[in-house]
Amino acid sequence: MILRRSPRLRSPSSSKAKPNLVNVLAKSSARRTLLIIAFLFLSCLLLHRVADSLRFHLPLSASLLAFPSIFPNDHYLKGSEEYKLENVLKDAAMQDRTVILTTLNEAWASPNSVIDLFLESFRIGIGTRRLLNHLVIIALDEKAFKRCLALHTHCFALVTEGVDFHSEAYFMTSAYLKMMWRRIDFLRAILEMGYNFVFTDADIMWFRDPFPLFCSDADFEIACDHFLGSSDDIENRPNGGFNHVKSNNRSIEFYKFWYSSRETYPGYHDQDVLNIIKFDPLITDIGLNMRFLDTAFFGGLCEPSKDLNVVCTMHANCCYGLDSKLHDLRIMLQDWKFFLSLPPTLKRVSIMSWNVPQNCSLESLRHYGSPRNDHQ
Repeated sequence: MILRRSPRLRSPSSSKAKPNLVNVLAKSSARRTLLIIAFLFLSCLLLHRVADSLRFHLPLSASLLAFPSIFPNDHYLKGSEEYKLENVLKDAAMQDRTVILTTLNEAWASPNSVIDLFLESFRIGIGTRRLLNHLVIIALDEKAFKRCLALHTHCFALVTEGVDFHSEAYFMTSAYLKMMWRRIDFLRAILEMGYNFVFTDADIMWFRDPFPLFCSDADFEIACDHFLGSSDDIENRPNGGFNHVKSNNRSIEFYKFWYSSRETYPGYHDQDVLNIIKFDPLITDIGLNMRFLDTAFFGGLCEPSKDLNVVCTMHANCCYGLDSKLHDLRIMLQDWKFFLSLPPTLKRVSIMSWNVPQNCSLESLRHYGSPRNDHQ
């Protein structure tokens, strides 16, 4: 008798157990995939919104690499938050969110060059040493940034992709024009970030604290190559190397208009364009309160301050070439040191004047030929 094993009976539920498990796993995998896709989508959306909200922090007109990580050899700076613009400005700002800004490239950053004289003027000036705590040096190339780090606390690297600003930018050359307009666009971004600023060229010597002389209700104050006697006379000849600007809607709109006007007047630099647009009705429509600073206090080689008892700043304007600037800036500092060495009684009655310009002169600038402006 052959015994046959009877087939094992399966319940309906057991016969479907394996297919159900497969389905469950498939559905779980699908959900996981959908969750991952959703997470990635939301992450991208969030990053896009953050980037969009922060666009005003940096100039929009050029492809910008504005952090120390652009310098591949300086691996210790890569990804550092310390030198990002917002942090640098926050650390340097006064209580009212005012910063002092200057720009620096390799040509002016080498030892015993312009930047050394500039910083020395702050250290020996009357009431100016403390202002170094609020000075931000905007480096336009790698070597300038490295030199800044060796000299100063507040440094920021601003590099425009495809443009090399490391060498001396001769007056009215293509590199000079790009540098000047890049500066205007960057300053507009600073205003949009909510910071007031004093912008100063590094070839300006700071001999006294200028803040007490600024007008409390002015939106935009600018130094002059030639001052005609009244701070609200629009015929004054401004110089873009020194200005005090408050962050508000009026100043922001003005800087946007100023920068956009480079396309209306191609081949002109920012100072030339300002001399044109200062008459534009849009300035009145914006409501900008523009003031011009008296050369008695904010002088330069174009029009030197005559009284060393009141001078705040002196600019090596009306000057062509780095060597000429350095020569006259050194003499300017010597003149100031001699004045400081005088006893108070002699200071008050002092009739001494500057021993500059020497190598710098309006005539030497004209020799090189600027079709539209005589000043640098």
